[in-house]
Amino acid sequence: MSHIIVIGAGQAGSSLVAKLRKDGFEGEITLIGAENTLPYQRPPLSKAYLLGEMDLERLFLRPESFYADNNITLRLGTVVTAIDAGAKTLRLGDEVIAYDQLALTTGSDPRQLPAAIGGELGGVFVVRSLGDVDAMAPYMVAGKRALIVGGGYIGLEAAAVCAKRGVDVTLVEMGDRILQRVAAPETSDYFRALHRDHGVTILEGTGLDRLEGEAGHVTRAVLGDGSTVEVDFVVVGVGITPSTQLAALAGVEVENGIKTDAQGRTSDPSIWSAGDCASFPYKGGRIRLESVPNAIDQAEVVAQNMMGAGKDYVATPWFWSDQYDVKLQIAGLNTGFDNVVTRAGDGRTTSFWYYKGDQLVAVDAMNDPRAYMVGKRLIDVGKTADKAAVADAAADLKPLLKA
Repeated sequence: MSHIIVIGAGQAGSSLVAKLRKDGFEGEITLIGAENTLPYQRPPLSKAYLLGEMDLERLFLRPESFYADNNITLRLGTVVTAIDAGAKTLRLGDEVIAYDQLALTTGSDPRQLPAAIGGELGGVFVVRSLGDVDAMAPYMVAGKRALIVGGGYIGLEAAAVCAKRGVDVTLVEMGDRILQRVAAPETSDYFRALHRDHGVTILEGTGLDRLEGEAGHVTRAVLGDGSTVEVDFVVVGVGITPSTQLAALAGVEVENGIKTDAQGRTSDPSIWSAGDCASFPYKGGRIRLESVPNAIDQAEVVAQNMMGAGKDYVATPWFWSDQYDVKLQIAGLNTGFDNVVTRAGDGRTTSFWYYKGDQLVAVDAMNDPRAYMVGKRLIDVGKTADKAAVADAAADLKPLLKA
């Protein structure tokens, strides 16, 4: 009987094994995860869960009974120590298990601050796993002082949670502006104002020189300009890197992640990959998408292809972020944009439409689900949107779908 093993029990891994069973795969399935917890959602960790608005059970992607009911062997708290791709075996400590097909859904790892500048002091956290957030939770009380390192979406979401909890927050961003790598200046301006309205101190063009501590716990941050910030804890949000260590063990090619073809197959025909860790062909190039929608959609296509479907994965990128009372929805990829059209709304409602020449490539919509929906549908089918109609806040956007 054929045996499929999936390494990585996150959103992609859980989606992949569920799709295998849903589509009729009758062989053996094993899902291996390094954490001891059932596969869970990660986005709420830095939002509702950290705020105490979501219970642990609601984080779980599926109840434990799902895996038993679908004859899926769940190996939690298990680390793969070796892969022999030639023999098609994995080593789990002293145990060796064989596979017929293998999927790597290993996700990504947060970048850490170097130990040389205090990154290993107590009270220094990243926001990636349930353990990270549980360890941080006791500090989320009014009157504490936090330093957020990094002005990307993870850093801003952490800042928002801290501020809502009454924590005194300072955020430092080495670049010229927050969100510099991922958004237009207009979006940066919007979120800078939002956070400052909630009492967050944002220091742009300011790097972290080092962290200092007492008795092994962080107490102070020394910034690049020599100034200091007294802190009780630090949240590091300086990006993630694809987890490719197991791919290296398996001897498969790596290129900005685990390199796959359009169907999710790696350089080894028996090994597949999906989710944050996988790079794949896209519009003549190669990309890697760090998002829940991509993890689910790509994993389900890979599951079909492991059963012989021969189906290319066609990505339709979209993302979201929740900060305070603002829901940001992003459609498309803004790579290569050269002009932005603003569609102003009331209060915190607005949207920014990214164009490359006259071609719409992405939309950032803040508390504006209609703008997001219209923009996403246009981008998904390769249409553009008349700039004058977009800029006219009084104009209905739906006719753009018929143009």
